[in-house]
Amino acid sequence: MESIESSSGISRRELLKATGTIAAASALAGVVIPQHVYAGETNTIQVALVGAGGRGTGAAENALSTKLGPVKLTAMADVFPDKLKGSFDSLKGKFKEMVDVPEERKFIGFDAYKQAMDSLKKGDVVILTTPPAFRWVQFKYAIERGLNVFMEKPVTVDGPSTRKMLALYEESLKKNLKVGVGLMCRHCEARGELFNRIKDGELGELNLLRAYRVSGPTGSAFVNKKQGDISELMYQIRNFHGFLWASGGGFSDFLIHNIDECCWMKDAWPVEAKGYGGRHYRGEYVDQNFDSYTVEYTFADGAKMILEGRGMINCQNEFASYCHGSKGSAVISQSGHAPSGARIFKGQKMTEDQVVWRCKTPEPIHISWNGITSCMPSARTPLTTK
Repeated sequence: MESIESSSGISRRELLKATGTIAAASALAGVVIPQHVYAGETNTIQVALVGAGGRGTGAAENALSTKLGPVKLTAMADVFPDKLKGSFDSLKGKFKEMVDVPEERKFIGFDAYKQAMDSLKKGDVVILTTPPAFRWVQFKYAIERGLNVFMEKPVTVDGPSTRKMLALYEESLKKNLKVGVGLMCRHCEARGELFNRIKDGELGELNLLRAYRVSGPTGSAFVNKKQGDISELMYQIRNFHGFLWASGGGFSDFLIHNIDECCWMKDAWPVEAKGYGGRHYRGEYVDQNFDSYTVEYTFADGAKMILEGRGMINCQNEFASYCHGSKGSAVISQSGHAPSGARIFKGQKMTEDQVVWRCKTPEPIHISWNGITSCMPSARTPLTTK
């Protein structure tokens, strides 16, 4: 690609390395930086995709949609040739010359992540969207290679790997690497406006938060018996949401968003949790997920958060998060992740006649790996219910 001249002497690659607000590929999707800040060199940021399933493909789409500057997908890795081919065909069809992945940079196998990262230069970006069981190993190698990282959530599946990821996070800070994680609700401007209003005291002291993701079968958390001659290992990796060692199960993968947005509004993490769950209806499914989950979280100030999760057919569905304070209550999200439908009520009765503020709903903004959108924030003026 033709180089871009600048009197500043700062290259895109140096800027990505030096700017603390840029978080790897997640930031590439929406930040515009003026052309004059770049040095006279080839400044294309190269991206490698490790894990070419639906989430990885979506994350690569986000990276290639950036307004930041020249970016190309130059390497791909997966353990399943069909997934890599499907992802490549989709991305090539949408982005054409921005996808520069010849056959020699399409890597298959359990060491493919190394080969893909080895093809990059320091300061480039790797997207890690394999099942989280492999995440700490791949993150460690990315740090060794000096690469910025976008990784899909969840990032760990158990206590030991969590401690490893926390230690690796400290290592990434020492190298000034940027790391983004796919908790996309944090990019929602409507929720951000609600958070600011809560911090300004409009709800008083938050003492209760409620989160619900109760629905029918969700994604690949329901797994059928193995068919054909695929090995048990590859069968479980292909259906990783159904097996706790590979993904942590549907609880950590799907309910995490509602938990996260509630903790965001509370501006704190729980210090205690007690939970219950059971398997009530599965028929011939062989996965390791429960059908229902109930967790009571306690924050340091004694406030509570109640989480309800379920994956059963022919039951009432709800996909929403709420918070309650001493001065009023609020919808954090409702009817899915987006649009959030964020609004504040003057009391604890959540009816339309009690609404004192709601987010505006103009053209939605793109906030996530799979095209999830959310409404924009309103001005800081209470709106009527009309």
